[in-house]
Amino acid sequence: MAEPTQFMLTHKELVTVLVKEADVHSGIWQLSFNLGFGAANMGSGPEKDDLNPTAIIPILGVGIQRVDEITNLSVDAAQVNPVQR
Repeated sequence: MAEPTQFMLTHKELVTVLVKEADVHSGIWQLSFNLGFGAANMGSGPEKDDLNPTAIIPILGVGIQRVDEITNLSVDAAQVNPVQR
């Protein structure tokens, strides 16, 4: 059987991994991205008349932030990472 070459996570799965990595045990936490912005003139081919102003949005960081309610982007840390006794 072939080895997997890609793993995809839902938003909630990614928040759960980050909550556990940060060792957070309480509160509602949501997925958060730190984005940058750049611009360039780009085309889809080598022709000089095919240029278009283009926005470039790099993802600079991925994290979690505390929020007040559960959504499709958040989890309750007490449920996904309870304190081990």
